[in-house]
Amino acid sequence: MTIEARQQKAEQLLRAAGILPVVTVHTLDEARRVSEALLAGGLPAIELTLRTPVAMEALVMLKRELPDIVIGAGTVLTVEQMQRSIDAGADFLVTPGTTAEMADALADAAVPVVPGAATPTELLSLMARGFRVCKLFPASAVGGLAMLKGLAGPLSELKLCPTGGIGEDTAADYLSQPNVVCIGGSWMVPKNWLEAGEWDKVRESSAKAAAIVRRVRG
Repeated sequence: MTIEARQQKAEQLLRAAGILPVVTVHTLDEARRVSEALLAGGLPAIELTLRTPVAMEALVMLKRELPDIVIGAGTVLTVEQMQRSIDAGADFLVTPGTTAEMADALADAAVPVVPGAATPTELLSLMARGFRVCKLFPASAVGGLAMLKGLAGPLSELKLCPTGGIGEDTAADYLSQPNVVCIGGSWMVPKNWLEAGEWDKVRESSAKAAAIVRRVRG
């Protein structure tokens, strides 16, 4: 599969998600319960970060036990993590930023990828390698909606998944931008809810997020 085909697949996955919960888990049970709550609320995909020792094992378990949920391995920082995530069954990969070495590896990856960038120059470098779907991170810190609007003209072919600093109150504004294919956020999975096992709150917040997607996207 060519990079063009894999990027088309990445866009399809993100567009179908609309809002991508960024999830960090510390136990397998937490991974299972939070994923079940998100799915029940109407969010069909997650970005599972590789920030904890259990993350890779959780990825394998979730792909086996919850086949209906689409899982992106997030915070992928190295080529080794990239390959381990693919071997574990990740449906796609997400990076917070992208070094030249990572960009070359991601361009040849066997699954769809969403490389991260924070500036027009970084985005142009990724586009030169054939990427057309990228993560803008940290979105609010680098200009938020103004940044997205500014990029839309000169980089009209680029589709973005802004992540970082987006909440329920601003989600619709971000999703309404023509160059935004999806947004990432963690407001529906705050650490204190996960620690307390308040899965009903995760489910309710997810339902509200899914309703935002339906309202904006129709």
